[in-house]
Amino acid sequence: MPVNLTEAEFSKHVGSKFLIKLEPQALELELVEVKGYLPQENEQAGMERFSVFFDGPGHARLPQRLYPLEHELMGEFEIFLVPISGDERGFRYEAVFNYFRK
Repeated sequence: MPVNLTEAEFSKHVGSKFLIKLEPQALELELVEVKGYLPQENEQAGMERFSVFFDGPGHARLPQRLYPLEHELMGEFEIFLVPISGDERGFRYEAVFNYFRK
């Protein structure tokens, strides 16, 4: 079971590897940044808003969609990844989180 997908939890694991199980093989992504967003005046209180950024290899550009990720400490979970930059040296992906805190 995964831990809570919060800004604080992801921040503990910057620099670590996450595995995407794709057929016929798996792909490794590295968590390179966690960016929190300050609350805006017109926004409802109690929101958790942040982005996480992953770097992946240049030989495989993942299309925007939901992916199953696995991490040795965070467990298994699904997140929606969007490719935001890259070339043959590597691609960067972003996942945006925006939800009410429990």
